[in-house]
Amino acid sequence: MEQPQEIEDQEYERTWERVAAIDVAKGSGVVCTRVPDEDRPGRRKTHVWTVKATKRAVIELADHLRGLQIQVVTLESTSDYWRIWWVVLEAAGLKVQLVNARHVKNVPGRAKTDKKDAVWLAKLTERGLLQPSFVPPPEIRRLREFTRLRTDLVRERTRYWARLEKLLERAQIKISAVLSKLTTDTARAMIEALIGGQRNPKVLAELAIGKARSKRGELAEALDGDWQPHHGELARILLDQIDALTAQVDALTDRVSELIDQIPAAWGVDAGGVTGPQAGTGPDAVILPALARLDEITGCGIIAAQAVIAEIGLDMTVFGTSGRLVSWARRSPQTRQSGKKTTTGRAGKGNPYLNGMLGEIAASASRTDTFLGERYRRLARRRGKRKALAAIARSILVIIFHLLADPTARFTDLGPGWYDNQIDAQRKTRGLIRQLEALGHTVTLTPAGAAAA
Repeated sequence: MEQPQEIEDQEYERTWERVAAIDVAKGSGVVCTRVPDEDRPGRRKTHVWTVKATKRAVIELADHLRGLQIQVVTLESTSDYWRIWWVVLEAAGLKVQLVNARHVKNVPGRAKTDKKDAVWLAKLTERGLLQPSFVPPPEIRRLREFTRLRTDLVRERTRYWARLEKLLERAQIKISAVLSKLTTDTARAMIEALIGGQRNPKVLAELAIGKARSKRGELAEALDGDWQPHHGELARILLDQIDALTAQVDALTDRVSELIDQIPAAWGVDAGGVTGPQAGTGPDAVILPALARLDEITGCGIIAAQAVIAEIGLDMTVFGTSGRLVSWARRSPQTRQSGKKTTTGRAGKGNPYLNGMLGEIAASASRTDTFLGERYRRLARRRGKRKALAAIARSILVIIFHLLADPTARFTDLGPGWYDNQIDAQRKTRGLIRQLEALGHTVTLTPAGAAAA
């Protein structure tokens, strides 16, 4: 018989005495408070009512909850409707927690109404049965709005480049078949010339600059199409949209840099102990700025570092360990056990902006001659490219955690030969012998020194 194991008490066994819960909707919220009943010792008093989702009404609610000495307020993360409740209640000094709607589903067979949902949410809260979602502090939330809009605009700009390429294909112009992409200066100069009325393929090909000049013959052939005046009108509109989006993206990047410079946790420390927005950039710096520390990671640039900080913040104590951060980001699959059978479940969707940026960093790192690049190639041979990229993204997130958790830490690349240096020579020899014997060979080993003698 298996010996029973002692399991440490979990946090959910704790009870809050005075709680409130809000079932959030677009125009209002159903509020439920549960506090001790002073007239009936040992009993609970439940009060449910509806509050409009306006700033004035929520401020009045905050005053009422403070009067009841509410210890914690739970919000259900319904779309973005929870934000006004969170911001106002948090500013009033109340402890607020946000929970995933999937985690607070009602029990089967129970009627679902907004009132009953609020009561159920309050009961779960007072027993500590809810796992709060991560909500970053105000300065990180503000930064996140800018980085997410920048990401959306970059994606929209990519769509306009795709529309421009389709327009060129309809005009039988095959520039993209010769050049790597349309975003090059050579491609832009040729498209501008086509819009301006130039139709001679050889003249257009002479606009090539840099390495593209060696492809002038191919370019002349690719530019011999059927460009019509209406193609120029449409191309002008698309290029203007691309230029406008580029200007907006650049402006957002500058604004993001300003916002990060305003966060003390992102500052570095000079050799003399001086800290500030520009500190930590010298050769003798004690602590590098947060962006500089992340920029040292293989495949991660300043833009990617800004986006990652906006999603996970700078305070890693809210996660505690790198494993919890990885789990929150849904970069680790779930383990499901039933009896003797253990299977691996899906990791889940997680934060789309964070996971998208981690994927870009991992893709860049996979093409380098570094430890992460070699790790990707080793995993890709055994598990496939998709799983290998997911594993690299997870490793990068762990690295980011440690760099942010310990400001004095620095990223050090182990090098592409790290795995080879860790191989046990005897273990590898035994493996090769087993493979040869499986093919029907008899193996006799002679040390290299003895063979030379």
